Amino acid sequence: METQNMPREQLGVCAEGNLHSVYLMFNANDGVEAQLRPCLANVAQYIYELSDQYADSAFNGFVAIGANYWDTIYGEQRPAQLRPFPAMQEGNRDAPAIEYDLFMHIRCDRYDILHLVANEISQMFEGLVELIEEERGFRFMDSRDLTGFVDGTENPKGRSRQEVALVADEDNQFKGGSYVHVQKYAHNLSKWNRLPQKKQEDIIGRTKQDDIEYASEDKPLTSHIKRVNLKDADGKSMEILRQSMPFGSLKEQGLMFISTCSKPTHFEEMLRSMVHGDGHGNHDHLMQFTKALTGSSFFAPSLDFLAQFAND
Repeated sequence: METQNMPREQLGVCAEGNLHSVYLMFNANDGVEAQLRPCLANVAQYIYELSDQYADSAFNGFVAIGANYWDTIYGEQRPAQLRPFPAMQEGNRDAPAIEYDLFMHIRCDRYDILHLVANEISQMFEGLVELIEEERGFRFMDSRDLTGFVDGTENPKGRSRQEVALVADEDNQFKGGSYVHVQKYAHNLSKWNRLPQKKQEDIIGRTKQDDIEYASEDKPLTSHIKRVNLKDADGKSMEILRQSMPFGSLKEQGLMFISTCSKPTHFEEMLRSMVHGDGHGNHDHLMQFTKALTGSSFFAPSLDFLAQFAND
C-alpha cells in the first residue's frame, strides 16, 4: 500500500479502543453550506490537534458527513460508493434507516475532557446546525458488550486497521477517508439474562468467559459469528473495523455499533446476512434479543479533503 502521499486520515477512524465516547448527530440548518464547510474543516483540525494535547488520555475523534447531505455541502465531488443506509426488514428483524447530516465521534480515557470538547464543538457549530441525538458510550469490563461477551475480537490489528478502514488508490480524491455506518442497538437484557450460558454461547458462537471461538463445524448457522464472518467472490474475508461501544442508562441500554471500512459493501452484506440470513432460513438469532433503533450512513473524509475548504 502506497503511503508516502497518503492524505492525513482523521485519527479516530482507526484508533484503538478508549474508556469513554460521545456521539453527536446533527442536522444542518438551511442555506448554511458556505459557513459550514470551513467550520467542518476547523472542527476536524481542532480534534486532530487535541490528539496531541490530550495524548496522555488517548483523545481521538472524527467528523463524518451524512450520505444524504453530502451533495448539498460538497456538490459534485462525491465518494464513489457513498449511498444511504440500507434499511432492511424481515419477520421481527428490523434495521431501520434514520439519516443525519453530520456525525461527530469523539473518544477519550477521561470523561471530563470529552464533555469539555463536546461543548466546544457545539459552540463552533452555533447557528449552523441542530443537535438531534447525543449518546455517551463507555468501556464495559474488559471490552465486553452488555450481553457479557467480548466485543470486537475479530477486529483487524496494527497496520491492517488502516488497510481495512481507509479508502486507497481506488478513489484518489477520497483517499484516506472511510465509509461509516452507525446503528444504535437497544438490548433486551432481562430476556437475554434468563438464557442459560450455553444457549447464549451458541447464539454468539464463542465462549463467554474466555472468549474462545467455536470450531467451524460446531458453530450454529444462526450464530452471530457465522452470520457476520463473510467471504467475497474471491474467498477473501469481508472485513470491517468496528469502533462500537456500549451506551445507555437503566432505561435504555445497548450497543452503539460503528463500522468503518474502505467500502460500504462489507457492512451491507453483513447486515443482510443478519436480517435476511443465508437463503435457507438461517438468520442471526442475536436479533431476538436486541433491536436496531437507528441506521445511518456517513463518509469521514481525510483531513486534507476537509482542509481545502478552511478559508472558503
